[in-house]
Amino acid sequence: MNHAQLTHLGRALRLLGEHGEALSSDTPDAKLHEVRADLRRALELLDESAGSAPPATRCAEHPNGPVDESAPDLCLLCETRRRAARRAEFNGPAPQTPHPTAPSRYGTRADRPQPQQRWLPELWNGQEWQLCGTPRRDRREAEAYLAAARRGSRPAMAYRLVHEFTDYEVLRVWGTPVRVDIEPLGNV
Repeated sequence: MNHAQLTHLGRALRLLGEHGEALSSDTPDAKLHEVRADLRRALELLDESAGSAPPATRCAEHPNGPVDESAPDLCLLCETRRRAARRAEFNGPAPQTPHPTAPSRYGTRADRPQPQQRWLPELWNGQEWQLCGTPRRDRREAEAYLAAARRGSRPAMAYRLVHEFTDYEVLRVWGTPVRVDIEPLGNV
């Protein structure tokens, strides 16, 4: 309700109070019709100023909340809270799991994935080592892949198998890597 509505409603109710004080057994009908018109005007002002629905409960915290007919204040939310408190008196408090007050942006130790080990098959392209197949989770499978690549129609000069487990470790090298100049005739 804004200030203007409050002012108009207060004025209309004061006017009704004056009408109530002036009433007597010999009040003419014209005066009663005037009182009725002022009453209707006050009710219209009251309807305009009360914009929301009437409260469904007698609860000050949740006036338009869900209704529970068995609750003394008709509020289902407050009654649920009271029932949980009564249940805790008999059963003891519910077991609490420790939760941080605010979630960490980096997660907890249990949220982080476990370190994974992979075997990376690489080949020597004449300049550097490059990945030549998908990383494998099984070492024997990675070695079988490299053996097939060495027997293929266009084998590389050298192959190696790199073990990745939070760090890299070269496990085995097949062949001898020799640096090759990519320009013909040595860039003459």
